[in-house]
Amino acid sequence: MNKVEAEFGNLVKAFRKRHMGKGPREIRTTFCKHWAICEMEGNLSPVEKFIASAADGKQALRSARTEMVKEMYRLHRPVEMEKLLGANFVDLFVDIDLDKDIGMSIFVFDEDIEKKFST
Repeated sequence: MNKVEAEFGNLVKAFRKRHMGKGPREIRTTFCKHWAICEMEGNLSPVEKFIASAADGKQALRSARTEMVKEMYRLHRPVEMEKLLGANFVDLFVDIDLDKDIGMSIFVFDEDIEKKFST
């Protein structure tokens, strides 16, 4: 992971902590063409882990950790990330495995950030 990918991961962690109260414990970022792919571990709070242990809680939590996260980025444009990359945020794809507490977020930008920051 190069320096800009690491800095991008730190911005993702800070953004989530600011808007959700908790960021991931560990994050690895890879740039691929127009995408910043973030693999995140340690996403869930103790309360969320408790909710996920209930059958009907799992679906509600999954929805919150996917659809609501995407909506959060629509409402609060990630300007710090755009500034770092010199590219505009276009879209976000999110998924999470609640049992493993591993999440993936794919940030889409309007420029080829891989080419821009390849070392």
